[in-house]
Order: sequence, then C-alpha cells, then structure tokens
Amino acid sequence: MKIGAISPEAAWTIRHQVMWPDKPPDYVKLKDDDRGSHWGLFIENRLVSVVSLFIDGRRAQFRKFATLQQEQGKGCGSKLLRHVFEEARLQGADQIWCNARAEKAGFYNKFGLAASGEAFEKDGVSYVIMQACLTE
Repeated sequence: MKIGAISPEAAWTIRHQVMWPDKPPDYVKLKDDDRGSHWGLFIENRLVSVVSLFIDGRRAQFRKFATLQQEQGKGCGSKLLRHVFEEARLQGADQIWCNARAEKAGFYNKFGLAASGEAFEKDGVSYVIMQACLTE
C-alpha cells in the first residue's frame, strides 16, 4: 500500500463509483476542490481509496472519503485517514471534522471523532457532523 497526492479528477472517479453511482459524475465534484489537497491509497499502482482535505485556519475538514467496495474492511481507508489526520497536523490544524454518513459513525469513532450533536439529511442519506482534536 502506498499513499500519495492525487488530482481532483482521480478523486472524482472513486467518489462517483463508491458514493453516488446513481447520480451524474458532476454530482461528486466540490466547488472548492481546487483549493483542497487530495490523497489516494494505491495497491499495486491501483487507486482504491480517496479523501480530500481542506484547511481553514486551525480547522481541517476531510470530505468525500471513499474506498472501493471490494477493498473495504482491509485497512486501506484506516491507513489513508490516519495519513490525512497527520497531514492536517503538519499544516497547522488542531481540529478536524467531517460530515459522516450516520451509518459509518462507529468507524469514525475509532479515530477519536465524536458526534457534535448536529445532523442533517441529503438525498435520503442521514449525516452527522463529527469532530476531533488533533493535539495531544
């Protein structure tokens, strides 16, 4: 497994395939993708997991975290998420947050993310806002 910076376009492909395959490809693009950093995890040069990181002052948000279904449960996403947390720290963030699909909240709890109490729904999917402190 290898982690590296990727283009927004590479992230869009996995995002679309995993998150919203029933929507048009443009649905997974973010208007601010050009100001984020995009990270991918590769297995034998094949991109299998992606996440985008946006830093705003001392707060970081990771968005559009997706791992190909056949690679889920193998530690790929966990490794990539740990990398993004460290990248956020290196860029001066002391807090990180995300809009997590409610059904995946337990996964994010393992990384120290806790539900903020704020929740919403988008296109029939329930989300909870989760956050964690990046300082010891």
